[in-house]
Amino acid sequence: MTLAQPQAEVAGIAEGQALSQAQTQFFIPATASLHERRPRTLKHGDSFAVFDHSGDAISGPGSPEGLYHRDTRHLSHLYLTINGLRPMLLSSALRDDNAMLTCDLTNPDFMGEDGRVAVEHDLIHLRRTRFLWKDALYERVTIRNFDSETRTISIDLAFAADFADLFEIRGMTRLRRGTLNEAKVGPADVLLSYLGRDDRARETHFHFDPVPTELSDSHARFEVTVPPGQRCALFTRICCERAETEEALPKHFLRSLREAMQALRQARKRGATIRSSNDLFNEVSRRSVADISMLSTTTEYGPYPYAGIPWFSTVFGRDAIITALETLWMDPAISRGVLGYLAAHQAVDFDPAADAEPGKILHEVRHGEMAELGEVPFRHYYGSIDSTPLFVMLAGRYLERTGDAAFLRTILPHIEAALAWIDTHGDRDGDGFVEYGRLTDQGLQNQGWKDSHDSIFHADGSIARGPIALAEVQAYVYGAWKAAADLYSAIGDPVRSADYQDRAVQLRNRFDAAFFDEALGTYVLALDGDKRPCRVRSSNAGHVLYTGLAREERAEAVVRTLMAPASFSGWGVRTIASTESRYNPMSYHNGSIWPHDNALIAGGFSRYGYQREAAQIFEGLFAAATYVDMMRLPELFCGFPRRRSQGPTFYPVACSPQAWSAAAPLALIQSSLGLAFDVTKLQISFHNPALPHFIQNLSISDLVIGQTKVDIAFDRLGDQVVVKPMARNHEARIVTIA
Repeated sequence: MTLAQPQAEVAGIAEGQALSQAQTQFFIPATASLHERRPRTLKHGDSFAVFDHSGDAISGPGSPEGLYHRDTRHLSHLYLTINGLRPMLLSSALRDDNAMLTCDLTNPDFMGEDGRVAVEHDLIHLRRTRFLWKDALYERVTIRNFDSETRTISIDLAFAADFADLFEIRGMTRLRRGTLNEAKVGPADVLLSYLGRDDRARETHFHFDPVPTELSDSHARFEVTVPPGQRCALFTRICCERAETEEALPKHFLRSLREAMQALRQARKRGATIRSSNDLFNEVSRRSVADISMLSTTTEYGPYPYAGIPWFSTVFGRDAIITALETLWMDPAISRGVLGYLAAHQAVDFDPAADAEPGKILHEVRHGEMAELGEVPFRHYYGSIDSTPLFVMLAGRYLERTGDAAFLRTILPHIEAALAWIDTHGDRDGDGFVEYGRLTDQGLQNQGWKDSHDSIFHADGSIARGPIALAEVQAYVYGAWKAAADLYSAIGDPVRSADYQDRAVQLRNRFDAAFFDEALGTYVLALDGDKRPCRVRSSNAGHVLYTGLAREERAEAVVRTLMAPASFSGWGVRTIASTESRYNPMSYHNGSIWPHDNALIAGGFSRYGYQREAAQIFEGLFAAATYVDMMRLPELFCGFPRRRSQGPTFYPVACSPQAWSAAAPLALIQSSLGLAFDVTKLQISFHNPALPHFIQNLSISDLVIGQTKVDIAFDRLGDQVVVKPMARNHEARIVTIA
């Protein structure tokens, strides 16, 4: 995804190397730690919100808090006080399904005019109940008096909307902005608006119930009298556009809340259900499913998982495809939605400013003012080298999982255009490998998943010059060609099927000769523009195992290298080994640990029969999750070695939730069990199934194959796993392969 790297890392660049604006402009400056804030997030559709534990959004330099819609911040400040003081936090929690945020607060000591305590703390309880639905934020503040006397209190709500573009909040400086219009204040509503330089009006509409005692363009005050033991409620709706309410706000609040909860419930019902003997893992898996459901936006093509909050809550090609691959075994609808959307938005023309070429698959979509004006190139941006082969690979995996050849026929022209791009534009110099090089100096310099400016380098630390052929991209091309062979076989074109099968075999031989390094004990990171190998031990080699590109005789060496202490920290496999020149466990891509990366590596281990090592990765990531707020694996964490009785070291500006990280525990279940599908035989198979030591028993319910659903239980007996079909009223075959 778009570069997200603290500017402090710029200091580590080799002496004398100058960074152009294009290289630095998309950094996320680490002026404040997201982990330190431990934000509470909500999302629905194209809107998301970030709050602190008390439910406030505190404006200020480096603060990502607020309400966003289509890459614009529509609420930049929200601050609640009681009698002029900030209430004390009791607790703050998201529902397990992410539908609602609840913040419990209480009054501090209220001082009288004589300087003595007039009302003691903990007598007035405030509960803030908040959710996001259809581009509007709803809140109910319930005030309850536990005092023995009637109390008249003042609830004040300060608010503001800066209409900042997301890239401004990420650190970019704009020389010119649009115009903030004069606010329109009614008896119970306030309309704030902004006219952008793109000539588009953006509005934030506040609605209050009951009518505030005082209301201005930045402040609402409610004077309420609450008898002993009684309660009252205040309602607020904040819309990301001008909106009217035909019904009373309290009634509208309840109806919208029911709709929001029902929508999330329906999304969760699509996929299989997982339960285990470990209650902590059950929490991790529930949070994973809930986060994927929340991050998925319903499009006309189906559900599409947006990448992550706060920086990447939009369409990303690579991220969505990998999330779809991780969840395909349990919820194929996500893969169908991703394939349909990306096919519809495939590049058809050359556009250097967007790094677009015919047949290329999207990297990123942005809707904000800066994207519309071309101040950032990401309006419809195609600067990723791997989205296109991954798209074809996902199509093949989807066919294997579902047998849905009818759907794939509808996107076949797009699959063929992607295959043509690999041949004509992907392989820039005709050497048989796919390389990248940006078409505009405003685009991303590195266009693999490790897209930091310094992530591709040689053993001496010098930055590799392009065009660059990444190891994992060749693996994705191999996966695409294997997928194409299966697709053409399924639609009755054996000649083209055989051609792509031959291509895959030739690529395997060519790749092994150019990329495997006996001295390293693994595949090199990449080949630079002069075809010099980047002799760096990296996690990228695990992706080579994931798609099956690696020769069988190489697998043991690659697994051994990735699981050596220099690479495996105890929490997971580092992006690069600690022995490498640019290793920094606090960097974005040069020594950190990414859950999705590790999930793909574990999938590669499982593919080659290394279930024990896959289980080690599973255990490391699960252990890390138990130390994280809400059991939610973040985008990444630092690569410091695991220490006894201590959790992982967090990365300061990591997104959380992040779709492909949320999906990682689900993918690890498939890898551990060696789970595979053969729809033509209506068969579910388990190859050398294993369970990590923290799970004694596991069950999977409503696992779909064909038109039937299957329930399966797994019991670990020592190093063996017994597979037990639970329901017999189906035709599916359950097979265990040792």
